[in-house]
Amino acid sequence: MATTEIGSERPTDDVALLVRGVSPVLEVPFTADGEVDYAGFHRVVRYVLGTGVSSVMFPGFASEFHKLAEDERSALTEILLSYTRERPDVAAVIAVQDHATRLAAQRAMESVAAGADLINLLPPHFLAPSRRALADHVRTVLTAIAPAPMVLQYAPSETGTSLDAELLRSIAADHPNLRLVKVESSPPGPLIADLAAGTPALPSLEGYAGVQLPDAIRRGAVGTQPGCSLTEIYVEIWRRFATGDEAGGDELHRRLLPYISYWMLDTERIIAAEKLISVRRGLFSSAYCREPAHHLDAEEVRMVDRVLAEFAEFLPPLG
Repeated sequence: MATTEIGSERPTDDVALLVRGVSPVLEVPFTADGEVDYAGFHRVVRYVLGTGVSSVMFPGFASEFHKLAEDERSALTEILLSYTRERPDVAAVIAVQDHATRLAAQRAMESVAAGADLINLLPPHFLAPSRRALADHVRTVLTAIAPAPMVLQYAPSETGTSLDAELLRSIAADHPNLRLVKVESSPPGPLIADLAAGTPALPSLEGYAGVQLPDAIRRGAVGTQPGCSLTEIYVEIWRRFATGDEAGGDELHRRLLPYISYWMLDTERIIAAEKLISVRRGLFSSAYCREPAHHLDAEEVRMVDRVLAEFAEFLPPLG
């Protein structure tokens, strides 16, 4: 894979342009007793890359990053990069969520040196940092990894952090390696449109499981970052919009919406649902989520089985 070392010139092939369309966030399987299932994670990576996507992100909320030990996180990241380093057609987006600016910059630099193509930065949110502190944090990490590109993640529902287009554009004007913004506000469309229309224009990814995906596409989103258990469905929705079949894209999204809108009522619920989907498909053997976690009730389990039945044409068994 095309890589950019700290201090090197930007490669002629712009890896940020690979973060388009569907860019799944990889899940982390655990064994029934709560240990990381590394063999299962290998299968997750192979499955997602086999769907034809051009980028993946790890670790995010869907990866339960906040429940991973440092050595587990490092080992899982290395597994992913072992598949992507030599592939010029796929970008590995490695996430950084450290609250301390010093630690975030260090992790970001180490990730780029290890083979990450882009850094996904979640700004700090504990104890309500000021607008200036947020901007300083982002600018410091951008400077540390330059010229490697960054995706800045805006997830106000999960973090309470407040960002706006004016602030993001001012940062991008000084740091051209801020290449994309992952917008997970509710709704995301207005900020996506505002970022696309400004100077400098900033392309956006839509997150939040794709609940508002059609509107985000119409307002200029260049990609979406859902969890990975239903990747084929999202790929098909995106394909339909990209080829001009808006009615078909709307229809397929309309069918999926009752499921994802319910699961996204809280993050732990959709993590649990997606893990059960992956188990049902044969990707790994245990749907265990580390505590504290959401435990699917009987109706929620039936809901998982209904989505698998309804979308069976897109979701072949993986075992």
